[in-house]
Amino acid sequence: MDRIACMKSFVRTVETGSFSAVARELETTQPTISKQIAALEEYLDVQLLTRSTRSLNLTDDGEHFYDHCQRVLEAVAEAEASVGRRKRPSGLLRVSCPVSFGQFQIMPRLKAFIDAYPEIKIDLMMKDCFVDLVEEGVDLAIRIGQAKDTSLISHQIGTTRRVTVASKAYFQQAGEPQKPEDLTEQNCIVYTPLSTGNEWHFQARNGLAKIKVTGNFKTDSSVAIRQAVLSGIGIAVAPVWLFSDEFHRGTLQVVLQEYQPTPLPICAVYKRSRFQSAKVSCFIDFLADEFRVDPWVSDFGQSC
Repeated sequence: MDRIACMKSFVRTVETGSFSAVARELETTQPTISKQIAALEEYLDVQLLTRSTRSLNLTDDGEHFYDHCQRVLEAVAEAEASVGRRKRPSGLLRVSCPVSFGQFQIMPRLKAFIDAYPEIKIDLMMKDCFVDLVEEGVDLAIRIGQAKDTSLISHQIGTTRRVTVASKAYFQQAGEPQKPEDLTEQNCIVYTPLSTGNEWHFQARNGLAKIKVTGNFKTDSSVAIRQAVLSGIGIAVAPVWLFSDEFHRGTLQVVLQEYQPTPLPICAVYKRSRFQSAKVSCFIDFLADEFRVDPWVSDFGQSC
């Protein structure tokens, strides 16, 4: 029995609550994961999990063993990284990011990263919702906005400037707002995952303006926001990088340029640990270096 492999399967089963989820993650079968944990229980002569058709629950012994397994696996990873070929970042790196950010900012850069670190395998999960890093087995998440989970470590690696934008056809029909208050008369497209909801914040000379907007379309998808703007449904506050090609072609129109929507930080977040994984560190450093010289995702900005 490979006790380290069994420990890894046990820990991830506890964190995901599912043999099947761990099997998919480790690219094996559900019976294999079940047998590994059964083998651990037989070796330790204790029951670690109680199983039902709907759930898996830790026993008291299982909870105690789980805490120790976490420390053991962390120590193993640190030992492996300190010697031999493991000094070079390697292994599977599971990354989560918003859909459109992954499409426009991660994917165009991924080939360069893979060429620089050929021993790292990338599993990119693109979702507009915040994923639970522990439950999903994610090593690193790229998030836009202020980090609120104090259990995670967060590094700002870029800045998302936002603009108030719509198609030229929409403005020809609805007219252009001259000040943030005019947005109450516009058909506004709302991105629901934002913590401010349908309250849009603008930086003005006399302070922060907060405007409650309404419209006939809202969505939790950044892809849908992009398509809704391009098709002329309404006006949106959106990241500049979401429409970089359209800005170059001049097919969209930015308004309220004297009232900039509040910029949002681009953050890399990961689980707290005594040992910082080399594969996580090099991916964060790579993106930070890339974003630093890209005006679409840096503090330097670019006119639209």
